[in-house]
Amino acid sequence: MEKDPECEGYRWVFAASSALIRFQGSSLRAEISVKREGWDVFLGVIVDGIQSKLEVKEGRSEIVLAEGLDPDRIHEVLFFKRMDTMNIITIMSFQVDDDAVVFDANKSRSILASELGIRSGRRIEFFGDSVSCGEVSEAVLYTGKEDPAHNGEYSNSWYSYAWMTARKLHAEIHDTSQGGIALLDGIGWYHEPEQDGMESFFDKCQANKRLAPATDWDFSKWTPQIVVIALGQNDSHPIDFMKDDYSGSMAVKWRDRYAWFINQLLSHYSVAKIICTTTILNHDSSWDKAIDEVVKGIDNPQVTHFLYSKNGCGTPGHIRVSEADQMSDELASYIDYIMSVG
Repeated sequence: MEKDPECEGYRWVFAASSALIRFQGSSLRAEISVKREGWDVFLGVIVDGIQSKLEVKEGRSEIVLAEGLDPDRIHEVLFFKRMDTMNIITIMSFQVDDDAVVFDANKSRSILASELGIRSGRRIEFFGDSVSCGEVSEAVLYTGKEDPAHNGEYSNSWYSYAWMTARKLHAEIHDTSQGGIALLDGIGWYHEPEQDGMESFFDKCQANKRLAPATDWDFSKWTPQIVVIALGQNDSHPIDFMKDDYSGSMAVKWRDRYAWFINQLLSHYSVAKIICTTTILNHDSSWDKAIDEVVKGIDNPQVTHFLYSKNGCGTPGHIRVSEADQMSDELASYIDYIMSVG
């Protein structure tokens, strides 16, 4: 989150950006501004444990996050970004009733605050694609199937394996991920035919240059103990060069840049554990072979390769809630293990 130079407020760019508000009162509103490309825009709200979504339109507006609450109770509202960088949400203000009392959410001892890792000191960052963002995760009737037609309404970062993993570890999350993105510029789906890859995306705070000028991220502001690289799914578009010619120049270039990317992250996060993986979304095993080769070549105990039990063969469509839950169980267990062995 950073200040929006175009208006008085702070902007959310990445999925899972969130604000926890704790107050005694009957209602909560927010004044926001929305920019988008592509799909409709939906935001997430959890009020006293009950989740809902709000469709918001482009431009500036006031939205109701909660109303009709018991004014004598303390309420907790989590307001969050369900979707990736295809929209930017700028928050100008939150408003409560005149007689409401606002509490410091950082001091909350609720189950939700604990899951969000507010006081734990644990931090995890994901560099991934649509699966890491929870794209189409709520299309539960299509579990194990191709995606249904949609316009963004099924995408929810709360149900991404990434945020589920973070919550199971009671860790704060940075989800530096984008639907359709590959590692390299010029391939993948994101902003095709002028694709931006993670190699030019990972160090940005405002990353979608079609919506606003790109801004650089200051890595010293937030340091994770765990970094998950979940790339390699979209890199086979438009040509599956790793499958077709593993020793060819494009495949070699990809492996070289993957190693470069790992080393870039280590230069910023010198003591972090780097987990290299893909997902259970169907893909050719040559991509996992390539990642394994790079990890072995780096030969650093901080850098490991992780495979899910259904890696690359779990589903032809995006990961639904139950599948993400299983993935997060496996990943959280693996993280617990590598942190315990030092």
